[in-house]
Amino acid sequence: MQFRILFAASALAVGTLAGANLTSGMQAGKTGLKSVGPLAFGPDGILFAGDPIGAQILAFDTGDAKAAERGDVDLPGLQEKIAAQLGTTADQILVNDMAVNPISKAVYLSVQRGRGPDATPVILRLRGGKLEDLKLDTLPHASATLLHVPADAKDQRGNNKRSEAITDLAYQDGKVIVAGLSNEEFASTLRTIDFPFAKTSSITNVEIFHGAHGRYETNAPVRTFATYNIGAKPHLLAAYTCTPLVKIPMSDLKPGAKIMGTTIAELGNRNRPIDMIVYQKGGADYILMNNSSRGVMKMPAANLEAYESITKPTDITGVPYDTIAAWQGVEQLDQFDDKHALMLFRTATGGLDLKKVALP
Repeated sequence: MQFRILFAASALAVGTLAGANLTSGMQAGKTGLKSVGPLAFGPDGILFAGDPIGAQILAFDTGDAKAAERGDVDLPGLQEKIAAQLGTTADQILVNDMAVNPISKAVYLSVQRGRGPDATPVILRLRGGKLEDLKLDTLPHASATLLHVPADAKDQRGNNKRSEAITDLAYQDGKVIVAGLSNEEFASTLRTIDFPFAKTSSITNVEIFHGAHGRYETNAPVRTFATYNIGAKPHLLAAYTCTPLVKIPMSDLKPGAKIMGTTIAELGNRNRPIDMIVYQKGGADYILMNNSSRGVMKMPAANLEAYESITKPTDITGVPYDTIAAWQGVEQLDQFDDKHALMLFRTATGGLDLKKVALP
C-alpha cells in the first residue's frame, strides 16, 4: 500500500545490493490468486500483494526497476478507464489499494472486477501515461502461505471473515510485515515473514487500549501502518478503526509474543483509517492519514515518545492533527516523491480521479 520513508529507505538501499538473490527463486506460472488487497514495494521493483481470501502473500518481479521518463499520472475518470481496459462497466470495478513504485514512479492498482465471491482479482499498472493489465501468471513470483487465518465464511454482518486476514503490509529490512486477524482468541496479529520467503511466518498478537471505546481490545485489526524511528528506535505507527493511533516497537515483534501497543492518540470514532505515509517537509517530519469519514489528517511526527499512554476512556486527545480541507473524498493515498503525494479521490459527481498533489 505504501512506501515508507526514513529508515525504510535504508532497507531499499540494502535490498538493492542483494537484488539478484531476492528474485533468483521466483518462477512464472499460476499464482492461485483468489483476491488482491494491500500492495507494497520492496527493493528492485519487487511488488508484494496480499491475497486475504487465498491466505497468501505474493512477491512479483515486475521488471520495473529503472527510473523512467515520467508520463502523466493525473487521470480523471479512472474507474471508467479501468472498466474499458477490463471489458466491463464502471459499477463492476472496485479499487482496493494503490502503490507507487519508488524507483520508476509507475502506479500500481489492486482491482476487483465484479462483485461478490466470483469477482476477478487484477493488478493494473499506470506507466508512461498508459494503463496496462499485468499478466500475473507470466511474471516471476514467489508466495508465502499464512497459517491460522480466519474462516472463509460470513460473519453476522454478511462480510467474509477471511477478508480481514490481511489489512495492510510493508517491506522492511528483509522482512514483510503483515497486519490482520488470525483465527485465535487473541486475534489481532502482526506477522513477519523473511524475504526471500521462508516456509512459515512469525505471529505476534497485539492488544491495545481503545480510549473511544473505553476498553482493552485484542480482536480489532490494524487497518494501516507506517514504519518510523521513535527515539532512534524502529517502530510501527498503527491506526485502528474509530481511530486510535498506536506505537509498537519493531523489537517486540517476536514469534508467539503477546504484546501491548501504546496508544498515543484518539483521533475520533465512527471512522476507518485507510492509508498512512510519513514524510519530511521544511526540516520536520509529518504523518499523513486518509480516513473513511474524517478526511485527511496531518500530524506532527516529532517527539512521539513524549506522549503518555492512553489507558482511560477519552474523546479526541493525544497527538494533535489538522484536517486538509482541500482534500475531499480521498480513498487511496501514497507518497509519490519527496515533494508530492498521489491520491485517488471520489469526485462530487461520483467518479474516481487520480491526481498528484504537493505534500501539505
